[in-house]
Amino acid sequence: MLSVKEIQSIISSGEGYNAEFKVSLPSKVKDITEEVCAFANASGGVVLIGVDDNNLIQGVTIDNAKRSAIQNSINEISPSLQCETYSIEIEGKQITAIEVPSGANKPYVLSGAIYVRQGPNSQKLTTVEEMRDFFQQADRIYFDEAPCTEVNIVTDLDKNNIAVFRTEAGLNNTISDEQIFQNLRLTTKEGYLKNGGVLFFAKEPEHFFEKAVIRCIAFDGTDKRYIIDDKIMTGALYQQFLKSMYWLHSKLDIRYEIEGEGSKPRKELWEIPETVFKEAIINSLAHRDYYDKGGRITIELFDDRVEISNPGGLVSAIPRNEFGKRSLSRNPLIFGLFERMRMVEQIGSGISRMRDLMLEEGLTPPEFNIDGMFTVTFRRPFDFDKWVDKWVEKLSENRIEILKAIHYNSKISKKKLESNIGLSGTAIDNNIAALKELGLLEREGGAKGGEWMIKFKLP
Repeated sequence: MLSVKEIQSIISSGEGYNAEFKVSLPSKVKDITEEVCAFANASGGVVLIGVDDNNLIQGVTIDNAKRSAIQNSINEISPSLQCETYSIEIEGKQITAIEVPSGANKPYVLSGAIYVRQGPNSQKLTTVEEMRDFFQQADRIYFDEAPCTEVNIVTDLDKNNIAVFRTEAGLNNTISDEQIFQNLRLTTKEGYLKNGGVLFFAKEPEHFFEKAVIRCIAFDGTDKRYIIDDKIMTGALYQQFLKSMYWLHSKLDIRYEIEGEGSKPRKELWEIPETVFKEAIINSLAHRDYYDKGGRITIELFDDRVEISNPGGLVSAIPRNEFGKRSLSRNPLIFGLFERMRMVEQIGSGISRMRDLMLEEGLTPPEFNIDGMFTVTFRRPFDFDKWVDKWVEKLSENRIEILKAIHYNSKISKKKLESNIGLSGTAIDNNIAALKELGLLEREGGAKGGEWMIKFKLP
């Protein structure tokens, strides 16, 4: 049973991966049971009834009949799960707590469905693909939930990393570090720090997980022949994010807009919106496959694009037609920590937000490759018309029109080119062959799923 002080600490920390608040008992008691099932399938947690979404205690009265209804509903979870349910008075008001252990016999099923915790939310798994992915993860345990027995919690943690997390998460300074770790369930029953905690708070997590770093590489040109800068970003995950953003800031074109007179700060205008990179890098850190010992997150800068890749393609539980609409993290503990730092927004919205931001700036939308490695490509601004003008005397009008069509849609089909330009299929083939001969055009991939690549050479 949690003490008053422990519950107050959980409330002040807010909802998250291991805590769910309900201002009152829902009319459908099953809504509570779904949260219980999700906690059991993760690392456990606590449901507090009588606390609102603003972390304020409102109080609630649950009589014996309602308490019995809660217990009967929990009994419907299979296999059976032992939870501790009790009422406790805090600040003169009664709340009800349901403590849920991390189940030893996963998966736990309620009404034929598996519920899992993703950040501060619970999700229902119903498709075969979703359940298959869960079983795969449950078989080897989520990487970030596994204990790191090599870490000494006393000597290997960085107080500054913890302080930064406290600030970004808005945590009360009266809560001890030990209590925060307990609330967030960052340690196992045996006292070991979980891998997710190591990656977030250790002084040098790369000593324990060598490949859990970001490699930033700048190339001269549009291919990988000539490297002009190559750096490895180490440290806690948030520090890797900051270092990578600083590296990009030093490499990309940045303009400044004066927001006001005097000492008011200038507004930075990145050639590609800064928020797009924030989304992509945090997504990589939160969702990469850390079980892949040979892979690292990479940020590759070319003259015409930026590519950000991380080990692990699309989680198998998410169908391709749902990509960008839903999210299921390989690392729910890490995702939950970033969520507490307000580094991730509504689940599943990051992809659409990146697309919207690129389009708002008049840039081509991001391109995604979700097989094997997860890669997002951002095309850098390019004055295509000025470049084409230099080729006017060397290229026919038809070839210029083909290049223009491909520039604005790298996946355009041959039939679409025929329709847009008014040429036969044979004429399109001949012109494309000539552009390839000039070294201006390449094809990556097959007729289906492939795309055109313009090689921006000077005449």
